[in-house]
Amino acid sequence: MDLCLTIKGVSFLLQAGLGIWGNVLVLLSYIHISCVEHRLQPVDLILCHLAFANLMALLTRSVPQTMTVFGMYNLLDDLGCKVVIYSYRITRALSVCITCMLSNFQAVTISPAGPRWTALKAHLPHLILPAFAGLWLLNMAVCIAAPFFSIAPRNSTVPPFTLNLGFCHVNFRDNLSYVINGVAVSVRDFTFVGLMLWSSAYILLLLHRHSNQVKSIRSSNRRSHGNTAETRAAKTVVSLVILYVVFFGIDNIIWIYMLTVAQVPPVIADMRVFFSSCYASFSPFLIISSTKKIKARLVCAAGDEEQLLSSGDAKV
Repeated sequence: MDLCLTIKGVSFLLQAGLGIWGNVLVLLSYIHISCVEHRLQPVDLILCHLAFANLMALLTRSVPQTMTVFGMYNLLDDLGCKVVIYSYRITRALSVCITCMLSNFQAVTISPAGPRWTALKAHLPHLILPAFAGLWLLNMAVCIAAPFFSIAPRNSTVPPFTLNLGFCHVNFRDNLSYVINGVAVSVRDFTFVGLMLWSSAYILLLLHRHSNQVKSIRSSNRRSHGNTAETRAAKTVVSLVILYVVFFGIDNIIWIYMLTVAQVPPVIADMRVFFSSCYASFSPFLIISSTKKIKARLVCAAGDEEQLLSSGDAKV
C-alpha cells in the first residue's frame, strides 16, 4: 500500500471511527435521560434524531468506503448495493432536513411573544413526530431512483456517467438521468439550506437584541439572564448550521464539478465522500460540548467507572 493510499485509508478510518463513537455517545446519553426523566424535550428529540441519521449515514457510506480503501473488495452484491445506497441517500438527506428543522424550531421558540407566534409555539412540540414522519416520506420519495441505478462493481472499468463509490457503482447510463438526479438532489438540499440560513440569521438577530437588552441591566441580573437554556440552545443550533453550511459548500462545489464531466476521477470522488461525511462525524462532538445534559451524564458515567475501578483496586 503506497503512502497516498495509506493516508486516505487512515483519514476515512478516523472519520468513521470518531463519528460513529460520537453519535453513539449522543444516542446513549439521550436514552439515559429518557429513562431517568421519562421524557425528552422537543430539542432533545430533534438532536437525538439527528445523531441517529448521522450514525446511519456513516455506517452506510464511510464504513464500506474505508473497507474498500484497505483492499476489501466485493463487499456487496447488486441487492446489497441498492439497500446500502438507498439507506445512505435517505439518511444523508435527513441530516440536512433535521438540521433545518432544528434551526426553525429554535427560531420560533426564542421569538418574542406575540399574536403570530403564540398559537404556533403552543402546538410546536406536538408537530415534532409528524414532522419526522413527513421528512422520512419526502426523502424516501426523492431518493427512490438511487436503487435502480446502483450495482456491484463488475470489473476495473467504470462506464461513463457512473459514480464510482469503490464498493458500489451508481450507473446513470446517460447524461440526462445523471443531470436530472443531480439537479433534484441539489434543489432539495439548497432549499433546506436556504431555510436553515434564514432561521439562523433570525436567531442571531434575536440574540443580538437580547445582548443589547442585557447590557442595560445591572451586572447581578446580567449573569442570570444572559445564559438561559434557550440562549445556549440557540447558540448550539447556529453552530451546527454554520458547521453544516461549510461542509455542504465544499461538498456541492465538488458535486457541481462532477456533473460537468462524464468520467469522474477517483480522487475527486474520494474527496466528495470525505467532505460529505464530515458533518456527520463532527456534529456529535459539538452537541456534546454544548449540551449540559449530555456532559452531566458523561461526567457521571466516568465518575462511576472510576469509583468501580478504585473499589476493585482496594479489594485486591
